[in-house]
Amino acid sequence: MRTLLRDTGTVFARAMRMSLRNPAWLVISLMQPILYIVLFGPLLEPLAEQLGPGDAYQIFVPGILVQLGMFGALFVGFGLIAEWRAGVIESQRVTPASRTALLLGRVLRDVVVLLTQGVLLVLVAIPLGLRAPVAGVALTLLIVALLGAALAAVSYALALTLKSEDAFAPLLNAVVFPVVLLSGILLPMTLAPGWLQTLSDVNPFKHVVEAAREFFIGGYGTATAWWGVALTVLLAVLGWLFGVRRFRRESS
Repeated sequence: MRTLLRDTGTVFARAMRMSLRNPAWLVISLMQPILYIVLFGPLLEPLAEQLGPGDAYQIFVPGILVQLGMFGALFVGFGLIAEWRAGVIESQRVTPASRTALLLGRVLRDVVVLLTQGVLLVLVAIPLGLRAPVAGVALTLLIVALLGAALAAVSYALALTLKSEDAFAPLLNAVVFPVVLLSGILLPMTLAPGWLQTLSDVNPFKHVVEAAREFFIGGYGTATAWWGVALTVLLAVLGWLFGVRRFRRESS
């Protein structure tokens, strides 16, 4: 365990230094959700009563936070492909470092970045009219962290499998956009026709979004909230197992 923690810290520190040396992509990845809140959020205010319990920002901001967790984590694999091409992965394979730590250190960096972006996103939304309980915001950020960890591990595993941006990008686009559209991130799926609601019910990310919205209105004890939490934990476990298995196989 001591070795795992030491190796994880080393990989995390290296990954964080790389991010801090090139913060432009962090700013760019944050600008899109902020623009959604600033330019799209006000359009929902007159429709708040039709969207469900809570005001427009209590409905919209949790969805954008989940979207940030999804997009911010799923695309980290592009950086790993670049590292593989530069020989970094090969160099790490010949070290005695724990193969689990090679993944865990990178995922921890991604989670820290996502949480930082999520906090900034909430702070931007407050002057626009967001009013949400602190505990609800904290629980939502925890969901985003777990979801980000799961998807980052999956992204790294897929990147090691494909080893090509030309294959990785179409795969992500083919999967991510239907999932996002069926998750009710921008608007609750209760506004959709029946067949579309039925289709969205099989999408676990829809339930994650609904859980985040429940927390933002203080619904801590509802079945909707904790069903979303349970699915998030399940996704985190499955994503982590998939990522660790792929890293160990690559390093064998």
